[in-house]
Amino acid sequence: MATNSVMTQVTKDVTPARVLVIDDEEMQRLLARTTLEQGGFVVDEAVHGAEALERFRKDVPDLVLMDVRMPVLNGFEACKAIRQTPEGRHTPILMLTGLDDVESIEKAYASGATDFAVKPINWLIIGHRLSYMLRASRAAEQLRISEARLGNAQRIAHLGYWEWRPLDNELLISQEMCQILDLASGTQTITREEFLARIHADDRDFVEEALARLQEERDSSTTEYCLAGPDGTKKHVVQQAEVLFNQGGKEICYQGTVQDVTEHKNAEEKIRLLAYYDVLTGLPNRRSFLEQLGMSIKRAQRRDEPLAMLFLDLDRFKRINDSLGHSAGDELLREVASRLVKIVRATDCVGRPFSEDSHRDDLVSRFGGDEFVVLLSELNRVSDAASVARRLSEDLARPYEIDGQTVLMTASIGIAVHPNDGVGAESLIRNADTAMYCAKDRGGSNFQFYSESMNSSALEQLRLESQLDEALSRDEFELFYQPQIEISNGSIVGAEALLRWRNRLDELIPPANFIPLAEETGLIIPIGEWVLHSACLQATRWHETGFPELRMAVNLSSRQFSKGELSTVVSAALGEAKLTPDLLDLELTESILMEDREEPIRCLQELKSLGIRLSIDDFGTGYSSLSYLTRFPLTSLKIDRSFLAGVPTNPQHVGVTRAIISMAQSLELKVTAEGVETEEALDFLRQHGCDEAQGFLFSRPVPAEEFYELLEKNRRRDDDRIAIAS
Repeated sequence: MATNSVMTQVTKDVTPARVLVIDDEEMQRLLARTTLEQGGFVVDEAVHGAEALERFRKDVPDLVLMDVRMPVLNGFEACKAIRQTPEGRHTPILMLTGLDDVESIEKAYASGATDFAVKPINWLIIGHRLSYMLRASRAAEQLRISEARLGNAQRIAHLGYWEWRPLDNELLISQEMCQILDLASGTQTITREEFLARIHADDRDFVEEALARLQEERDSSTTEYCLAGPDGTKKHVVQQAEVLFNQGGKEICYQGTVQDVTEHKNAEEKIRLLAYYDVLTGLPNRRSFLEQLGMSIKRAQRRDEPLAMLFLDLDRFKRINDSLGHSAGDELLREVASRLVKIVRATDCVGRPFSEDSHRDDLVSRFGGDEFVVLLSELNRVSDAASVARRLSEDLARPYEIDGQTVLMTASIGIAVHPNDGVGAESLIRNADTAMYCAKDRGGSNFQFYSESMNSSALEQLRLESQLDEALSRDEFELFYQPQIEISNGSIVGAEALLRWRNRLDELIPPANFIPLAEETGLIIPIGEWVLHSACLQATRWHETGFPELRMAVNLSSRQFSKGELSTVVSAALGEAKLTPDLLDLELTESILMEDREEPIRCLQELKSLGIRLSIDDFGTGYSSLSYLTRFPLTSLKIDRSFLAGVPTNPQHVGVTRAIISMAQSLELKVTAEGVETEEALDFLRQHGCDEAQGFLFSRPVPAEEFYELLEKNRRRDDDRIAIAS
């Protein structure tokens, strides 16, 4: 009983284990069952090896106690069969042999037995032996699980292990290390030379030096380098290594890990490309350029060398997007980028990584939209920048083949030179940008150097913008009106409302000076709303004073369509003025109709449904096309004043004007001629069936009071004509 108590103590902390007892002698099985069950085991029995295999597959015991000599299938064969099953590879097997049967003992181990016991069996201690075997088995199983988990973790982390004993000149390596080094699976050792041969040639000396330092300094180290793959690709790895010492302080070996960080490096590179490079063109982006510019300025200051910055903006690029679509615009930008890179000194490195040791700083960058910047360093003289700008301008002007169509594109280029035109990056960029706008104001397709006068002009524009922002609240805007004449009888049938700005100094600022600025800043939207309300109210006043059929024409900006509220604004203006919709004529630019968006179409349909007249202003100067004339609900079109200047003496202008009138008539559209200044032009228009005209021949734009006098004068003339006719 004491022995059983000890056995119970040995096994009580162990999960109840199942033992398969295999013996053809019933008494032996009974003794085994009695002893083992008292020790806390669950016992299954089998009388020979064949039955044992069946029971093993069915219940999968934790231990096997098996006699060697059995009928049907002996213990050796049964042991081999168990070991061949997935469940039985590691199951502890205790085989029972004769006391002096050495041959049987050797065969037992050869068959896969864990241990053996000799007969006769001491059943009082056999339970202890099985308990110890079970503990060892479970410890081994935990070790296998731990090793498997470690192996999985190393595989997932791409982390290999190596151990190097210098006296052996061999590295013991893990299986994940085999994968990282692209070695055959199962390789366990490689020589130091074989390891170094796997390292990329560019890094081999560096790694050898790191290993040498590890031996000399006897400390830990971290090294990053590249391995050379079988196909020539680079594999980025991080190696951590340290020295192991015995208790006497003598080094035993060097060990370390090598982690494959290629995916991480590739991800970092992608992030860097997204952060510093333009996705569309592949050029360095604004952020990249600003960092490079800052370093280049410092270098130029140290060397006392000039540095030039070229700011490029494509001329009329929006026309490409509007007419050919954004995909064509993207393709054009890519082609422009390619030409820039080729032109900017083919021997220079364009868009190289940043380095304080780099000897050239020439850089092409996409600054945003259709803007590009070029940084030129180590100039012998400032005129070199002009030479580059000239080559850029000429090459960019060469035709492009985009989506099977020939496209012409030019660029305006502004040049600022450090340190004369700016000491810091911000001032250099600002002044190059100012010079670029000067080039654009001169018609584009040219380059201009920055000058102080340009800066003064830019400051004036800034001052004007600030004043414009306050002009509406200060009630500084007013409307002038130009009469529209019916050519057949000379009667005034309409008035075009034209915006004027009289600032706080009582200066009348020309529309060309502030309308583009209002468009650019978005102020044209509230200003346009004020114009609509004021013009409608003025039309109602004239109707009430005896001119009930007079039409009011108001120009619209494309920006007024952007918020999708134009029809609501127009309806409010008509309602406030109690103006009949068909006496309001809204004049549109061709660019509004060319926008391939649903919002302008929907808005124009809503306006037409209100009964409002819709006219095309300055027809013939833009993208004049039958497609939009038939697509939109238009009422009339206005021939641009540039054609009337050459009528009737210029054959080309005569031909264009006649064609516009004829086309409008075929589409049942009214035609108004703008800029009529001579009787000869008026006679030509009358002869060819033009409906209406306006221009200095009849009157300049005048304030409302003077326009009323024109109306009265025109009415008296009409009355006199009627009286004479009667």
